[in-house]
Amino acid sequence: MNVTAAPHDDWTAREELAERMIPLIGALKRERDVVTSLHGHRLLGLSATGIVEVHDRVAQLGHERLEVDETLAVLEGVHELAPGASSLDLARLVAGHGDSDLPLDAYLAEALAPAVGAVAAAPTDVVLYGFGRIGRLLARILIAHNGGGSGLRLRAIVVRRGSDNDLVKRASLLLRDSVHGRFAGSVTVDEDAEQIIANGTRIQVIYSDDPSAIDYTAYDIHDAIVVDNTGRWRDEAGLSRHLEATGVARVLLTAPGKGALKNIVHGINDGTIEPDDRIVTAASCTTNAITPVLKAIDEAYGIVRGHVETVHSFTNDQNLIDNFHSGDRRGRSAVLNMVITETGAAKAVARALPELEGKLTGSAIRVPTPDVSLAVLHLSLERPAVKDELNDYLRRVSLHSKLRQQIDYVESPEVVSTDFVGSHRAGIVDGLATIANGTDIVLYVWYDNEYGYSCQVIRVLEVMAGSHPVVLPERREVTLHG
Repeated sequence: MNVTAAPHDDWTAREELAERMIPLIGALKRERDVVTSLHGHRLLGLSATGIVEVHDRVAQLGHERLEVDETLAVLEGVHELAPGASSLDLARLVAGHGDSDLPLDAYLAEALAPAVGAVAAAPTDVVLYGFGRIGRLLARILIAHNGGGSGLRLRAIVVRRGSDNDLVKRASLLLRDSVHGRFAGSVTVDEDAEQIIANGTRIQVIYSDDPSAIDYTAYDIHDAIVVDNTGRWRDEAGLSRHLEATGVARVLLTAPGKGALKNIVHGINDGTIEPDDRIVTAASCTTNAITPVLKAIDEAYGIVRGHVETVHSFTNDQNLIDNFHSGDRRGRSAVLNMVITETGAAKAVARALPELEGKLTGSAIRVPTPDVSLAVLHLSLERPAVKDELNDYLRRVSLHSKLRQQIDYVESPEVVSTDFVGSHRAGIVDGLATIANGTDIVLYVWYDNEYGYSCQVIRVLEVMAGSHPVVLPERREVTLHG
């Protein structure tokens, strides 16, 4: 097999350019609290190879090819301008400069004007009540975002003591994960202080079984947002127990709430969160995955009715082998069976999108995989759809719209569920699987029901804390034909 030197030389040159980007990306985050991305794909922490791969990924999504040298030039210009706290899409800045008659420095000065002088929000203390699958992923994300001394600060976790060496075991579970891999950095423990230290962040471990009895101020934690990821309490009365603790300002539940509590899907109805909402819920992983896609489809075509079938990875609510369970069928072995069960996700969509009230039904099948699930949306539309047009619309929504943090898009005949482990998006549309037959369509939406959902929880947390950065260039509305 003969291979010319040119492709290798080109790759090496691109890697060298990417290596020059790494210190600039890090400095902008540490010194200015500026987060950089390419069409929503974060660059912080990536290797040179990873940065080149993201450039290629953008091209695979059907966007114009993005050259690494163009991105580097924009990044150097951004670093020179020294904007304030913000989230910058370098790919869109490259494209914007290409459409402009201005020299790069003048274009960037104009495009980044809203971020000049922007000051990061005052730090907000965060407490994780519970440290299970979602709790540990939230910890990983919060620690990774901990730069510049601003924004959300993970201060403590609250758990019930499980053994004499509980602290070491908790730290080990943060360090190692069978699905999501090893923690990116260092994890140690201070047994005397009962603290986990992760990448320099000291996390107080508080042992308690009564949320109302904790005095967080004893640990210098004040006006904290408590993120309850236990699922133990889901109504206002139960969750209000957190507010009885000293040092707590607000509560966020990582599950669908009951009663009149607001169920928030970031990107859809996070604008309804008010400063006096002391308890907010982040809905379910499935509701977060499907609601943005349903909103996009409803805006373009109108939804008459639909059925949502979720093929869902097993969770620790199920049994490893057959044993008693109060729920129908859930007592059977999770690792040996497909289990038909119920889901409230379809009906819960209407809590975030009232216009779909009464239009959706849902069911679920639990399958023997540990993470990543698939929602199959069977929809009847007001207006007919053509597959290519429908897919192009969803692809553009994933790249340019206000929902691009929530929706991703893929076209590959080889992708399977494990390819989406660690996805930051709430849901990923599988374009090759799309079916369109007049006013009847079927969409397949992958989602990492652990990590993708955790990213959505963090976004809601940022809104509650008022720490969401300025986003530039501003995201635009995407319509079916433009």
